[in-house]
Amino acid sequence: MSKTNWSYLFIPYALLIAYVARSADILTNFLGIPLWESAMLYSLVFGGICYFGSQRIIGAINGPLVLGILVSFAALVGVAAGDLDWNSLLQAHFEAVPMSIPIIVLAFVYQNVVPVLCTNLEGGLSKVRTSIVLGTAIPLILFLLWDAVILGTILNLDTNGNLATDPLEQLRASNGVVGPIVETFSFLAISTSYIGFVLGLTDFLSDLLKLPSGESKPLPYVLTIVPPLVLSLLDPDIFFKALDFAGTYGVLVLFGILPAAMSWSEKYGDGSSSIKLPPLVPGGRITLSLVLGGALWVIFSEILKKFSSY
Repeated sequence: MSKTNWSYLFIPYALLIAYVARSADILTNFLGIPLWESAMLYSLVFGGICYFGSQRIIGAINGPLVLGILVSFAALVGVAAGDLDWNSLLQAHFEAVPMSIPIIVLAFVYQNVVPVLCTNLEGGLSKVRTSIVLGTAIPLILFLLWDAVILGTILNLDTNGNLATDPLEQLRASNGVVGPIVETFSFLAISTSYIGFVLGLTDFLSDLLKLPSGESKPLPYVLTIVPPLVLSLLDPDIFFKALDFAGTYGVLVLFGILPAAMSWSEKYGDGSSSIKLPPLVPGGRITLSLVLGGALWVIFSEILKKFSSY
């Protein structure tokens, strides 16, 4: 397996571990069953949907889940905004910016679907750019609304990085009405993401194992579902750790360092291709240097922080 394949596997596995850990916690609170039973139940149900369900069935299940996300998000923002302290939004903690970069990068990763997007839009540059801009702007608006609610509602959030704080838990504790909405929103959001990553990772593993296309073999699903289940049970508090790991190492390497290095080699390397492509991103060496330098800085900062904690 190549280094690129390993880099790609980091992201979905880390996120699947986080999804199983968080969903198991939600189910345990709701059903009152042990954590390991919740994790197994969740993995079996949603993993079974991915394995046994056709594309039509999965789409029919995923549609109501997405609708539920939008409704619960609107309800969550509406209820929480009632206690909004506008003065809190004027406070800034710039020391927290470096620690937030991995999660920000992870939240806006969609590079893996750009080739499909280009194919569907028949390579139209203006259409592709419009889709990327709108596809980034809409989630950005939702994130900004959510950040405003959290920062304006929850006071004394930890910004020193010593202790990971779940704002959903604090919001639920501060407002009793928010609790059920938070659980519903979290569970639905995790479930849609879980389905997407399971389908994507099983397809990738099928290609990696050179299995016949168009056939639903159990091995890729076992390799996709079982490891995250086991690791989430070994460390029930792995949710934030897995998200931080995926954002810091997986995303920044696969979608930060590698593309910039490949572009640099293609444009400025000794063996530059004779085919001249039109410039799609302005800046040239400056832009590529900023991307490479920024990604490396975040990764090495995280490594130094880990070593200094021992």
